[in-house]
Amino acid sequence: MEVKIAKTDEQQQDAYRVRHTVFVLEQNVPPEIEIDELENDSTHFIGYDGNQPIAAGRLRYVEDYGKLERVCVLKDFRGLQFGKQMIAEMENVIRSKGLPKAKLNAQTHAEDFYKSIGYQTISEQFMDAGIPHVTMIKEV
Repeated sequence: MEVKIAKTDEQQQDAYRVRHTVFVLEQNVPPEIEIDELENDSTHFIGYDGNQPIAAGRLRYVEDYGKLERVCVLKDFRGLQFGKQMIAEMENVIRSKGLPKAKLNAQTHAEDFYKSIGYQTISEQFMDAGIPHVTMIKEV
């Protein structure tokens, strides 16, 4: 997979389509909250398998950390290390900005995945978009 920072409208739309497929169609997140007011304040990442967009994520800078959000991989491409690759690229950008840590709100079914790549849970479970989540952090 080739991970790019979305710099064109087409790349941005590819990221939105992957997110829509995973979050809205698969997980039933309401479309009006999947795309939100923070999009313009975010760095968007898109992962391609050849010309096919298969993964996405967005990154915001908050206080002294990078906040990973909307990280997803299309169902047919899960289990192939593409999520790890996407997160590694996002963490590289956080490091390049001189920030010491990454933070994210993980769906609880993905908590073990994030733990396997160095994230630690720092919150109790909470609901977001009708899905249980926990907040996790990692020194980068």
